Amino acid sequence: MEYTVELQHQFCSETDEKRFCSFNYEIIEEKKRPILHQTSRFLFFNKGRGKMKINEVEYEITEDTVVGILPWDCTEITEVKETFQLYVVVYNYVLINDVIKSLFNVSNEEVPTITKIKDRPVVHCNELYHKLLKESFRKIRDEVGVECTMEFPEPNLFHNIYTVNLLTELIVRFCRAGEECEKPDNEIIPEKNSCSRIFKYIYAHLSEKITLSKLSKLFYMSESSISRYIMETTGLTFNNLLNEIRVAKTLNYLMYTDYTLEELATILGYVDAAHISKVFESRMENKITDYRKTYQTVLQACNIKEKKLGYRVVSYVVDNHKEEITAQSVAAEFDITVVELNRILLLQTEKNFFEFLNFMRINSACQLLVTTNMAMTDIAIEVGYNTVKTFTRNFVYFKNVTPSSYRKKVKLDSKDKLPL
Repeated sequence: MEYTVELQHQFCSETDEKRFCSFNYEIIEEKKRPILHQTSRFLFFNKGRGKMKINEVEYEITEDTVVGILPWDCTEITEVKETFQLYVVVYNYVLINDVIKSLFNVSNEEVPTITKIKDRPVVHCNELYHKLLKESFRKIRDEVGVECTMEFPEPNLFHNIYTVNLLTELIVRFCRAGEECEKPDNEIIPEKNSCSRIFKYIYAHLSEKITLSKLSKLFYMSESSISRYIMETTGLTFNNLLNEIRVAKTLNYLMYTDYTLEELATILGYVDAAHISKVFESRMENKITDYRKTYQTVLQACNIKEKKLGYRVVSYVVDNHKEEITAQSVAAEFDITVVELNRILLLQTEKNFFEFLNFMRINSACQLLVTTNMAMTDIAIEVGYNTVKTFTRNFVYFKNVTPSSYRKKVKLDSKDKLPL
C-alpha cells in the first residue's frame, strides 16, 4: 500500500547528521505527494507559479513567495503552472528557537516566533523583503554550502556562531515580512481543529501522557477515526508515530544538551531511562549512549541549567493549574522573581504566567464540558476559578464562544464525526 504522505527524515542534512542547518536548490515540475516534515525549513521561490497546501490550506505560490515550515507541518504541491525553482534552508528549530529566546533576547521581550510562522506560513513579499530574504538565503548558502552539488566550504572562523546568527536574521526577516507585506484577499485562516494539527499537537505535548482517548476529546473525532487517519496518512500506528516523533526530538537533545536519560524521559514522555534507550535503539539501530558520544556537539547554545529550571516551572504549573496558585507563589516555590518566572514561561510556552495558567485551565474545562454533565459552576471551581463570571470571561477569550455554546457545538459535531 502506498500511503498518502511521505514522512521526511529527521535530520537537517542528508550528508551529515551533525549539521543543524543546510542549503539546497530544488526544481519542481509537477505536483508532488504530500510531505510530513520532521524538521523546519524555509522555501524561497525564485521562479514559478502554482499552488501549495500547508496543513490542508491551499495557497497561491509565485516568484515573490517565501514559505516557513515548522516541525510536523504537512505540505503538498497541488498545482504547477510554471516550473518552480527555489532555495531551501533546513534548520534545527528547537536549537535556534532557544537561542533567539534566551541568548539573543537581552531585553526579555515576548518573542512568539512559532505563533508568527504558524499563523502566516506563506508570505508574498514586497520589493524590500524580497531583496532582504533573498540576501539571507544566499548568505546561508555561502556559509554552509550546497547539498545537491556537495559543495561545502571549509568552516570559517566561528562558523557555528555565524550560522546561528544568519538563521536568526532569516527568521526575524520572515516574521517582519509577514507583518508588513499585504495578505492576498483570498487568504484562508487555518482551521484550529483540522486533522493535520494532530501531529503538531503530539509534537508540542510529548511530556504529557498522550492517548487516543485524549486526542479524541480534543479533536472531536472517535479513537478509531484518529487511528485510521494516522495510518492512512503516514503508514504508522498511533504508538509508532508517537515513538517516531519522540525519537526525532530525542536526537536534538542528545546532540545539543547534557540532559541525563532520566531527565529526557520526563521531558519527552518516556516511562524511564530504560524505555528511552529501548525505543531509541529499535528506531536508530544504535545505542543511545554511543550516539551521544559520536554526535554530541560543543554547540551548547543555551544555558542548560536554565532550561532544566524552565521545564520544572512548566511542569509545576501544569500539575497545579487547578489549585489556587499565583505568579508570586510559583516564583517563591523556585526562588526566582515574578519577572524571571514570566521570562521562563515566555521562552518555554510563548505565554506569560497569567496566560499559561488560564490556557491550562480552559483546556481542562473543555474536557469536562465534553465528557461530563457537570454544571458550569462546578466546572469553574474544579479547574481553579472562584466565580463563573471569571471562568466565562477567560473561556471566551481563548475559545471565542461561551462554555455552554461550546458544549452544545462540540457534542453536535461529535455526533457527525464519530461514525467516520
